[in-house]
Amino acid sequence: MDSSSPISVQKALKSQESAPQSSPKPQSLKKSFVTSLMEATTLRTPSFKEDSYFTSHLKPSEKKALQELKDKLQASSSSSCCSMWGIPLLGGDEKADVILLKFLRARDFKVSDSLHMLEKCLSWRKEFGADTILEGDFSGFKELEGVVAYMNGYDRDGHPVCYNAYGVFKDKEMYERIFGDEEKLKKFLRWRVQVLERGIEQLHFKPGGINSIIQVTDLKDMPKRELRVASNQILSLFQDNYPEMVARKIFINVPWYFSVLYSMFSPFLTQRTKSKFVIAKEGNVAETLYKFIRPEDIPVQYGGLSRPTDLQNGPPKPASEFTVKGGEKVNIQIEGIEGGATITWDIVVGGWDLEYSAEFVPNGEGSYTIAVEKPRKIAANEEAIHNSFTSKEAGKMVLSVDNTASRKRKVAAYRYIVRKSATISA
Repeated sequence: MDSSSPISVQKALKSQESAPQSSPKPQSLKKSFVTSLMEATTLRTPSFKEDSYFTSHLKPSEKKALQELKDKLQASSSSSCCSMWGIPLLGGDEKADVILLKFLRARDFKVSDSLHMLEKCLSWRKEFGADTILEGDFSGFKELEGVVAYMNGYDRDGHPVCYNAYGVFKDKEMYERIFGDEEKLKKFLRWRVQVLERGIEQLHFKPGGINSIIQVTDLKDMPKRELRVASNQILSLFQDNYPEMVARKIFINVPWYFSVLYSMFSPFLTQRTKSKFVIAKEGNVAETLYKFIRPEDIPVQYGGLSRPTDLQNGPPKPASEFTVKGGEKVNIQIEGIEGGATITWDIVVGGWDLEYSAEFVPNGEGSYTIAVEKPRKIAANEEAIHNSFTSKEAGKMVLSVDNTASRKRKVAAYRYIVRKSATISA
């Protein structure tokens, strides 16, 4: 560690590291096979590289296809004012090119197929009312906001991130309330499209800009049979009308059977599609998400620091990231706290399952260390800790995470703010 770093590391004692371990329970052959499958699907899929949408980067055949699509669209349109997301498709500008290239890529630059897809999409948007859906009132779905499908923050490259979690529908009463009949399903689909359109509203539609979103799908407790009709309709609707709008699809809390299914349908997917997939099994969620999204933008239920109330206070305060290796205890020392000042902090370790404590150490000789939070075991599923302390004298705050009982490396993050006391002059 750098001498100026507030983080210090204590290694576990050698005798502890070499202490005899209990014999591991034998795993079934199926479990071992599935685990290897999951690792294979994660490691062997190359990372997706988003297109820049600069026409100068196109191959000659792709440039020709783009021009042909423009010509055919011009010839087939009854009006020259067809548009998507407020962008005239025949305006001849670079924003229109970005949209047209999305349809071309979705159909491997086959012009006739791309035109057919584009015209069907234009017709659907008009019939569905997609251009005005952001103005729609979906107050009946308020309980689903921030739970089932919601936009939350950005990834490290600036893509808006959409989270999806359908585990709440294992509750039969909830399922019936939302999907009980065809009319309810239609309303849900309209609400779900509104959520997606919120994300698309943040895109640049500009060469070299941010032109797609990130999808994070939580498969934990997802009722497969009950949601088959709804999920198929959502998938079909998005594939047909929102081509190349997703830069990366991250599946988290993936059950063992998902990887078996993936290995079965994987041969039928294009390499381009497969390169967008990231698969994270349960217990590996935070470590996976941290690779793509900063912790202050990750919801607390997934090992991040983002809470719904944070949005009321403007952009999230950046967090400092660190790792806790197996057999280590990490101390974070926040110095320079004046008497009367209040320090507020957030701290999280992905998949906790370790001991945490916080103490205030006064600078003055003869002063006693104050146990702000006594050492306690943090469960694996606990969310980020948020706390504050007002000091009566100057000193430092020490946050400790003790991972000496584990061999597993864990990702972690913390942030803090110190507010000085307001002094009133006589």
